[in-house]
Amino acid sequence: MREVLRVTLINVLILVATGVVAGFGSGLLGVGGGFVMVPVMYWIVSNASVPQGTALLVAFGTSLLVILPTAMSGAYRHTRKGAVRWRAALVLGPCGLAGGFAGATLATYLPEWVLRTGFGLLVLAIAGWMMAGGTPRALGKLRREELEENRWVLAALGIPIGTVSGLTGLGGGALIVPALVLVLSFPIHVAVGTSVGSIIFTGIGGIIGYVVHGQGVEGLLPCSIGYVNLPMWLCLVSTSIPMAQVGARVAHALPANKLRYVFAGMQVYIGLRMVGVFDWFGLPL
Repeated sequence: MREVLRVTLINVLILVATGVVAGFGSGLLGVGGGFVMVPVMYWIVSNASVPQGTALLVAFGTSLLVILPTAMSGAYRHTRKGAVRWRAALVLGPCGLAGGFAGATLATYLPEWVLRTGFGLLVLAIAGWMMAGGTPRALGKLRREELEENRWVLAALGIPIGTVSGLTGLGGGALIVPALVLVLSFPIHVAVGTSVGSIIFTGIGGIIGYVVHGQGVEGLLPCSIGYVNLPMWLCLVSTSIPMAQVGARVAHALPANKLRYVFAGMQVYIGLRMVGVFDWFGLPL
């Protein structure tokens, strides 16, 4: 009994610490924080004798439920700074919600390596684009206000971003921020704030998908609703919500260029981890 308690306590401490990193990253970079939560939860759940495929889906589903209140916390702070364009977020988000449900549904049928590798390569390409400072010329000539008013452009971005969010449990911010910067020419601080507002909605679609498709699945951990595990969720949100406020404050204190490169560096890490480069060299990163 003492050994079980010790192992459980260690897992709780790991999850609480993970929530600190995820919440700070969410507020700072406009992402959901799933890039750090998913691998940690996957490791914990798979070590609890849960099949690896199921463990990954639990990590995805629980991550999205953590992202929801964490994004709300960060969005509040970014809104006070005037960095959330809600007109854009309220188009991107609901379209992403529909895509998120579709992505979560697809995730229950696709092999794990397909999900990880495909997303990793996409993120690495986006990171290279951001570090190069590229902006499509055709869209770059348009005024930002005109593009923000173009609901079709935002909807066209929201649906695939939401689908990827549902497929990977990452909230969608890893794609929303570069899309707003590179396609719609948003300033990086405004892109981060608007992304946080958008992923409130994109995460909901994925959450519904993982709850629905996880019903009746055998081998899940106790206190689970579908592929969402409530005890792990509680440990993570206890620190991710307040740290999102801290991350948002720091984001507005950083110069635009530095924030852009910090985001690109985070993208490189996500991409390499998803593709499995660290595993090739046996690095526990």
